[in-house]
Amino acid sequence: MNGLTVFLAMIDRITVGLGAVIRWLTLLMVVLTFAIVVLRYGFNIGWIAMQESVLYLHGLVFMLGAAYTLKADGHVRVDIFYQGYTAKQKALVNLMGTLILLLPVVIFVFIVSFDYVLTSWRIAEKSSEAGGLPFVYLSKTYLWLFAIALGLQGLAEIIRNINTLVSKESESEQSDGNSDTQSQSHQGDKL
Repeated sequence: MNGLTVFLAMIDRITVGLGAVIRWLTLLMVVLTFAIVVLRYGFNIGWIAMQESVLYLHGLVFMLGAAYTLKADGHVRVDIFYQGYTAKQKALVNLMGTLILLLPVVIFVFIVSFDYVLTSWRIAEKSSEAGGLPFVYLSKTYLWLFAIALGLQGLAEIIRNINTLVSKESESEQSDGNSDTQSQSHQGDKL
């Protein structure tokens, strides 16, 4: 289990690092959008490349943000029953959801997008707009980054949930300890 714990910690560090990058990219996206609006409406100046750069950043933030959101347990969940479950029951639900829903979707996205992205790279696809960015192939690569980042975080969640299921702590100790630890962990992630 020690090797799995190291693997889990490594994936979590990568995902938290992505979260930090996403924060800065989001700020950059806001600043660029503000600049575009001021230039367009204040000075009647506009650059297609600048506008497309905001779209590239937007795509990157959302595609990479999915893994960070999974780590922070921020995805939408209808928890009518879930909120009353013990830590082990929650771990079982999360494990089944990851195995049955998350990983198949991530694998499907990667496989389906494979030729699409490779073709874009082969032809060095550029923007169809005059003055646009010549990096459309990079934007399409976000599909792979999404699948890889979310898949790795999914594996980390599988390991985390299996650890919870096989732990020897009593249900009451585990639910008390995990809720405190998780809330502190998630508060730290959100800072």
